[in-house]
Amino acid sequence: MTGWLSSSVGGQLRFETTQWSLVSAASDDEQKRGALAGLYRSYCKPVYFFIRRRGYRREDAQDLTQDFFVHLVEKNAFSRADPSRGKFRTFLLGALGFFLQHDSERAHSQKRGGQSSLVFVDAATAEVQYQLADSALTAEQVFDARWAGTLIEGALARLQTEMEEAGKRELFDQIWGFVAEDEESSYADVARRTGLTMSATKTAIYRLRSRYRALLRDEIARTVTSSADFDEEIRALRSSLVGRRSRR
Repeated sequence: MTGWLSSSVGGQLRFETTQWSLVSAASDDEQKRGALAGLYRSYCKPVYFFIRRRGYRREDAQDLTQDFFVHLVEKNAFSRADPSRGKFRTFLLGALGFFLQHDSERAHSQKRGGQSSLVFVDAATAEVQYQLADSALTAEQVFDARWAGTLIEGALARLQTEMEEAGKRELFDQIWGFVAEDEESSYADVARRTGLTMSATKTAIYRLRSRYRALLRDEIARTVTSSADFDEEIRALRSSLVGRRSRR
């Protein structure tokens, strides 16, 4: 799937609505809770992977993951950060490292997870995925690899939702493997299963790939503020995925 992570792929990018702007715009408690929930759903796994690779036990890593996102919003960390000086991934990773450095101080003042109302998102799946991660990766590398995986999963989830809303869920189930680049069946097999002509099958797969490409670029664009940062982020995420594959 790294073929789609290319800065040469065309398409108009928009940076008006990014993770920076959404969180920074939260002014009251309700908006902050919404921003927190959105951040947590999107990025809890990369954070959890990083914390686990730092040597924390599973339960502690779950609590710390929750506490980290609460800390970011409650302390208005985004208001003190300059989005023009870095990518959202870089900011989050730096803030996480600082947060863990002071973990022992917080542990003395409050029970871990005690201030958090969040429920860890699919904790069992997150742990299984972590156990499958290359043991040779550093905490930073496993964070980047999981970050890339999170963006890919987000794009695929949006693509599936769009197909369902268009009444094409069955077609999506038959051809999404071609997008993921792990489909072993042929176009002829898909045409036979779906009842489509060969021409219609090729068109459907081409359109699905094109839409996926656009959605993935949009997921990445939400974490940066400029075209230059976008291109740099593409290269970094592509490198993390290619490096992970080369070690298998």
